[in-house]
Amino acid sequence: MTSVGPADHESRSARAADAVRTAILDGRLAPGSRINEVRVAAELGFSRGPLREALRALEEEGLVVRRPYRSPVVAEVGSRAIAEIASLRVRLEPFAIELALPWLRSPAGRTALSESLADLTAAARTADVAACIDCHLRIHRMFYERAGHKLLLDSWRSWESQLRVYFALDASTFTSLDDLVKAHERLTALLLDGDLQEISREVADHVERAAVHASKIARDLDD
Repeated sequence: MTSVGPADHESRSARAADAVRTAILDGRLAPGSRINEVRVAAELGFSRGPLREALRALEEEGLVVRRPYRSPVVAEVGSRAIAEIASLRVRLEPFAIELALPWLRSPAGRTALSESLADLTAAARTADVAACIDCHLRIHRMFYERAGHKLLLDSWRSWESQLRVYFALDASTFTSLDDLVKAHERLTALLLDGDLQEISREVADHVERAAVHASKIARDLDD
């Protein structure tokens, strides 16, 4: 038995997931919009089987909502959810960073931050919004993962799927993706400097500015 068939099928599913994910994160598929499986499969040149597998994967990521006997839709994140997540992040993220700071300032941590920032910079240069969001999430997830605090990490995981949509809204508020890079360059410099008071101020500004912009867009979509 060979693996050529299944590998090809898996490859098509992965490519379909990449295509739909990118369309969601760059705004071509708006939150709440219906995904026409027949049309999307035809545009991709695939059968509906790989596309359905792709949509299941995107549902697990929190980007798609699948419903019995109805077309799947792009997940929504409302202005209230954005405000609530931001209110928690402003308080919890500085604490997560405080706990993670010894590791973040270690050689391994410095390397991880540098690599993540380099990946974000490369994605911004090619205007790859989906990759920018992945890098954005990776940087902030690192704080919670390295805090050594299970409840903090559980909190992050409880809102990460909504953050992915939230960041997609937020990305559209930057004059350019370079602004996103510059914001994380400032944050990274403060992390390496180790001034917790300055870090807390920067995190609050970083989170609240994004929340205000994304909430405005979410309210417009609600209307």
